[in-house]
Amino acid sequence: MKNPNPLEERPFIDLVKHRTSCRSYQPGPLPKAHLDRMLETARLAPSACNRQPWRFAVVQDEATRMRLVDEAFLSGIPMRWAADAEAIIALGMEKSIVTHRIAPKISGVDYPLIDLGIAGEHLVLQAEELGLGTCWIGWIKPKVVRRIVGWPRGIEPIGLITVGWPVADARKTRPRLPPEETTIWL
Repeated sequence: MKNPNPLEERPFIDLVKHRTSCRSYQPGPLPKAHLDRMLETARLAPSACNRQPWRFAVVQDEATRMRLVDEAFLSGIPMRWAADAEAIIALGMEKSIVTHRIAPKISGVDYPLIDLGIAGEHLVLQAEELGLGTCWIGWIKPKVVRRIVGWPRGIEPIGLITVGWPVADARKTRPRLPPEETTIWL
């Protein structure tokens, strides 16, 4: 359901509680201002060494979206519902020698993936504030995504995020583990 006032202030915790993966979209064009705002919040995310490795491809063209749906998902889990999204945003990672090869060998931490996670979460939470539904999909064929969106070899596709107006009851909250199972206090 479209948010009648997408800029209405909501407490941050409410955005987080309400945001779920949406797999059912109603037709309706997405305002470019909404997409711009989502991308701006993602662009402003923090990153290791300020490398800003994220790259985005916003796919609104119906034929290209259908190519992603038909060719870019791994087999086994049908995702035809993604065809109903008004946009699919490809999230890619620009590779860097320092943060992609050296840092993980020293620390064991894949910093660029963390950076992409932060940027992607900024994007989906901004979409939630605007009344849009999103679903982050990692079940992809990176080489196929790269070819379809026209990225060079130096950009590694990490995921696809569907974006659209959610059908009224499309998002179901799933239970979360209680804090005592996820947190220790020292």
